[in-house]
Amino acid sequence: MSATTRSRTPDRLCAEAVDLARAAAEEAAAPGVVGEHAGLVSEGDRVVTHFFECKELGYRGWRWAVTVARASRAKVVTLDETVLLPGPDSLLAPEWVPWSERLRPGDMGPGDLLPTDAEDLRLEPGFSGEDEPAPNSPISEEMAELVEAEDAEVTAVAPAALPAVPSRGSIASVAEELGMRRARVLSRYGLHVAADRWEDSYGPKSAMAQAAPATCVSCGFLNPIGGSLGQAFGVCANEFSPADGRVVSLSYGCGGHSEAAVMPAPPRPAPPVIDETRVDPFPLRPSPDSGSVPLTPDEPAEEFGHS
Repeated sequence: MSATTRSRTPDRLCAEAVDLARAAAEEAAAPGVVGEHAGLVSEGDRVVTHFFECKELGYRGWRWAVTVARASRAKVVTLDETVLLPGPDSLLAPEWVPWSERLRPGDMGPGDLLPTDAEDLRLEPGFSGEDEPAPNSPISEEMAELVEAEDAEVTAVAPAALPAVPSRGSIASVAEELGMRRARVLSRYGLHVAADRWEDSYGPKSAMAQAAPATCVSCGFLNPIGGSLGQAFGVCANEFSPADGRVVSLSYGCGGHSEAAVMPAPPRPAPPVIDETRVDPFPLRPSPDSGSVPLTPDEPAEEFGHS
């Protein structure tokens, strides 16, 4: 059986149907956005696609593609389809990336909900024990007895809504005391990822730590944290530090170290040479007994005249 060979030479009547193709493109597009004829290509026997420039501002380099066809032994060219296609130099949108891969720290805002993947490597099951159901189980032992007694039906709900009060001395009570009685807790991978991220921001290799007089391990403003991360990190409580309220490495440091520069007591001023706080009275007229002439009673005034 021989295969049919299709000619790639454009059909003459289809190639001449430029006006028909332009009219179809102008009908599908907005007025004034169909540009000059930009060539044609043969799609097969009696099938030709005409290209027209697109003048849309947001579609630079795109082309209107109008495909026309002609039936065998027919002289009338008909319209096949009209579509807007990107050209070789067109402006294209970036490749689509799932939101879970586009998300970056700080992108979450009020009201946003960030689901966690069930296979997230940063988390691992936080409850172990075969004698009791896990806290995220839809039915606990107490609920199972109550359901059987009341002949009721129970549907699965969120773990936070379950009545999970462990009995004293059980595995669940120990896990709750250790802070592990949750559906999932941080895995070793999750701990290492968090530690690397915090150390990059507030670690010993930062410019602030390199110029600091001492490290945070000896600073009085360091607030320790619990868990295994507490061996390498703490929370800064110095309001003047650039890391205030942040998780910092114990090897981090800044100029606000509590013991780096203790302010000396202000010097006590020396007593004044002139006591400016005391007022010395000065009389406007001299005292009668302050001169060298002794004080005598008043003598009668002599009349001055000529002899």
